[in-house]
Parts: sequence; structure tokens; C-alpha cells
Amino acid sequence: MFAFICEVQLALDALDRLVDTLEERGPLSTVEAARCLFATSSISTGLACSLLLEATAGDSRLVCNGATVSLTESRPDPLLEDAEFVVFDLETTGLSAARSLICELGAVRVRALELVDSFQSLVNPRTPLPEPIARLTGLREQELRNAPSVTAVLRRFLHFAGDDLLVAHNARFDQSFLERQLLLVHGRRLSEPPLCTAALARRLLEGRVRRVGLASLANFFGVSTRPCHRALPDAEATAEVLVHLIGLAQELGARRVSELRALAAPRQRRVYGKRSLARGAPTRPGVYLFRDRHGQVLYVGRARDLRARLRSYFRSDRQRPSVEAALLALDRIEWRVLGSELEAALEELRLIRELQPPANSRSRRTQHGVYLRRRGDDFVVTGAATELGPVTSRRKASLAARALAGSTDEELDALMDGGPLPRLRERLSHLAENLRYEEAARLRDRIEALEQLVERLRRLERLRSLELCLIAPAIEPDWQKAFFVCGGGVCAVRALPPGAGARVEIEAALALCRASRERAGEEALTPQQAEDLLLLDGFVRRPPTELALLPLDAEQITAHLWSGRFSCRGVLADDADQGSPARR
Repeated sequence: MFAFICEVQLALDALDRLVDTLEERGPLSTVEAARCLFATSSISTGLACSLLLEATAGDSRLVCNGATVSLTESRPDPLLEDAEFVVFDLETTGLSAARSLICELGAVRVRALELVDSFQSLVNPRTPLPEPIARLTGLREQELRNAPSVTAVLRRFLHFAGDDLLVAHNARFDQSFLERQLLLVHGRRLSEPPLCTAALARRLLEGRVRRVGLASLANFFGVSTRPCHRALPDAEATAEVLVHLIGLAQELGARRVSELRALAAPRQRRVYGKRSLARGAPTRPGVYLFRDRHGQVLYVGRARDLRARLRSYFRSDRQRPSVEAALLALDRIEWRVLGSELEAALEELRLIRELQPPANSRSRRTQHGVYLRRRGDDFVVTGAATELGPVTSRRKASLAARALAGSTDEELDALMDGGPLPRLRERLSHLAENLRYEEAARLRDRIEALEQLVERLRRLERLRSLELCLIAPAIEPDWQKAFFVCGGGVCAVRALPPGAGARVEIEAALALCRASRERAGEEALTPQQAEDLLLLDGFVRRPPTELALLPLDAEQITAHLWSGRFSCRGVLADDADQGSPARR
């Protein structure tokens, strides 16, 4: 069963991609649509038509007439006083659509702002009803055992609803259960998501009610039916609430169903109309910049697949508040195609430091690294570079400084091995045993901050000794791009052409590495150098498939370019045997 659901979900995802393509390019021939849907480069017209007719049969967004595939015409948009809605509610055996089942379904038809018809049926979930659900709803297992199957009830409900707009309270919950059954029975989803009265109430009653639960709204509007966790009464209460909300929407100027939907749309749906700004983005690595109507850069990001990443901003409902604000002010998206994810990550970092976009959290951290400096027997937080840092959080640095206060010289010399931590932990146990909990809590926070500082210093010390050549594809065909890491950062980046010219670039970069190694010495890391090293660490520990990690040796780098024998895993294994700097 799980494999069937996964197969159906993959098919629906492919249809979503086809819809996106049709929005960008308009109607496609059956051959073009089949190539997009089935990821094939060669297919006959007859086979394409046959496959598409079957694949699009359950999707109301698409029309396949045998020669072309196109999007369906837009739905009717009646006046609110003339529209028909079907308000429904489900009772379920639990909260998870993947593990729980429907046990009751109720619905009410609203026509011309009047409740005119209803539908109700128990459903046999074919599983014992949990006791908490039985107490909440008043349902009994014996009643459900004699009820019709979910397939039969769903078929009757769909016939009752017809093409009318579905409405539910906290619609995402009911939609998830309904669509899971539709997937299992019909292999399709709802043609459009139900209208959510909770979301509509949040918009229309903002500042007037604290909660938008069904019971709260029923009490606020004084509806005749009281919600009681049974499907039909809850659907009737929701329908009466909907009528009141429509009245409020009309006072704000809403006249048609589409305008009511717009009022109920969450914020991410309001930026959905800007999705056309991402059209034409390639499926290549690169960086992208969000600009407002004045050309100011609001946000900088990177992507392994620019098209997929940019589209995700207009589909997801989980954006950080700063990014959401950037999307609302977005006027233009600029992207730059690069050869690899590593190159995109380094370019993103450079652009953030240069442009300081307001929606990037990294730009707010620039130059905010702090250090610890000894002053007598105590330690203080300072902006001047020392060997104890940089630390991104001033609060954590202050706590670590208090933990280090009074440390002996021997403890400080052994800081990378824990230093005063054993003594502090023993002190913590003593305080807890003597019930001095407030002092113990303060000491616990200081120990935790010092542990994080020591771990960060160990990691940075390891990364400072890193000496590697990272080779990734370049944007130019048949070229490679080499990133030479030495002396605590990327000391050279070289585009390597095919042929003998690459050796000249490699030798020049290695000369820069030798000079960088000599200059590095024991100087403290700057916040920017630390950020660069931590970025590189992610690629070194989990390298993408296109990235090769090689020691700083001209012969090995040249051999990799010429033969391609060295895989990322093989090189690292060889380095371990030879004691190469790549393993340090």
C-alpha cells in the first residue's frame, strides 16, 4: 500500500511540473508534454497521446485533446450572493492523515447565503475507535461497525458536492484526510483546495476576537447550531459562520468568490502571483538576487537548481519573516549561473558581504564576531582579535568568560582538552547536591557556553590546517574550476582549461598557496575567515558528487584532470594512507 501511495504521489508531482511548464510556455504538443511529464527524449506521437490521456484524466487543471495539452479555462467566478458552497466536516480516529481514518462525514449546501440541503453518514474505519475519540464525539464502535465503507461514503459525498466550492473550518486538516482517500480510491486530488473559514476569520476579525476556533466563532456570531464534535452539527455551525463572514467581506468591498478566496489566503498565497518572476530560471547551480522596484537588493541566495529553488518561494508556506517581507516587496529576480554548488556558495557569501541585503541574516552578523581576552584573573569580551574566538554570540561569549574566570595557567594551557571543565562540572554537582539550584543553574549555563566555545575552537583549529584543492565543473564547457585551500582560507581560484594550459594555472595557484602558508603564522582568525572555513567544512565533510578533493600536489591534480580516475572517495582514502594534509 505504501509503495502504491508513493507511486501515485510521484505521478502527481510530475503533473505539477507539467502545469508549471504550461503556465510558462502556454499549450504544448502531446510530444512536448510527454517529454516534460515522463522525462524522455524520444517518444512517438501515438504513444505520447495515449499516455497523456491516461495521466491527465484525473486532473481537472489539464485538458488533452489528442493534439495538444493545455490548462483548463478558469473556473466560474459568481457573485457571492449567487454562489453555492458545500461546507463539510470530518470526524476521524486521530490527528494524522497517514495513520488515522475517517469515521463520520457531514456536509451542508449553502445557496444564495441560505442553508438548503445536507449530507451525513457514519463511516466504518475498520479499526477500533480510540477511547479519547469516543468520549469526545459520543460515537460508539458498534455504530461504526454497521456503517458503510469510506469508499461508498466518499462516492456519495462527491456526488452531493458536485462542482461547488468546498469549505471547511481549519480546512487543511480535513483536506489531508479527504485527499488521502481520493488518492487511494481514484488516484487524484481535489481540483482546488477548500476555502478555510478559520483563515477568513483571522483576516476579517483581526483585533476583534482572540481565537478563531469554531466554538469561539459560533459564540461570537450567535449561530443557532452549537458545535459538538459531530460532523453534521459542526458543518451546520461552520456554514452559519461562513454566511456571517461573507457579510463582513461584502462590507469590505468583496463581490465575487475569487475576492473571498483572496481574503482567506495566507500571506504566502498573496505572493503567488509573482511566481512569473521566476520563469526562465535554468536548472543549473548559481546565485539569485531579489530586487525591489528601485533596484535595491533585498535578498541573496544560492541554489543547486535555480529553477526549483526560486519556485519553492511561491509554493512553500514556511518562509522566515524577513524573507517573506522581501517577497512582498519583490519586483525583479536576477540570477547568475555558475559551474557548481561550491562556487555558488562562495559567490553568495561575497555578495552578502558586499551588498548587505536586509533580508539576509548573515549580513546582520557581518563583523559581529567577538573574542575573549584575559585581564588579570578574569576574562572580558572584546572586538580585538585573540586566539579565543571568534564567537558569533556576545551573550555566549560573556557566559564563557565567566566560566574561565579564576582558571589556572595549567587549565588555560589545556583548554583544547577541556581546561577547567572537569573542575566546573564537579562544582556543579556539589551545588546540586546541596540544593543550591539557582547557583547551579547559572553555573550550568556558563559550562554549556564554555563547552560550545571549546568545540568551536577545536573545529576552527582543524580547519586552519586544511590544505586541499577542490575541483568542480566550470560554467564553460569542458573547463574545470579549482579552489585552492591553504593558510586558513581559499587562497586561489583558477579556471582550468582543457589541455596543457591547466598546468600553468595549477603551478601559479600552488605558488600562492606557499606564500599564504608562510604568511598565516599564528595570527588570530577574523570573523570573515572563520565563516569561510566553516562554509568549506560542509563541502569537505559531505562533498557533492561533482566535487573532487585532492592534495596540493601538481602531479595529482593534473592526473585527475587528464584521466578522471580519482573519485572523491578514492582520493581521501589514498590521503589517509599517505598522511596527506587532506586528512588533517
